[in-house]
Amino acid sequence: MEDLNRLKVVLVEKKKTSRWLAAELGKNPSTVSKWCTNVSQPDLQTLKQIAELLDVSMAELLILKQTICAG
Repeated sequence: MEDLNRLKVVLVEKKKTSRWLAAELGKNPSTVSKWCTNVSQPDLQTLKQIAELLDVSMAELLILKQTICAG
């Protein structure tokens, strides 16, 4: 499975830990760890909460693929 989120990177940039995020969200630390390693993904509502807690846009938490159109 390819990486879909940048959560681990953003947490480092914001000097926060996955344990801190789990406590803020009321989630199990192992769940947040799975999000950080892209084993699983948070739902959109949770992603919105994460973005608000880290003061970033939801887009900054995602790995967006650019498509190149041949023309």
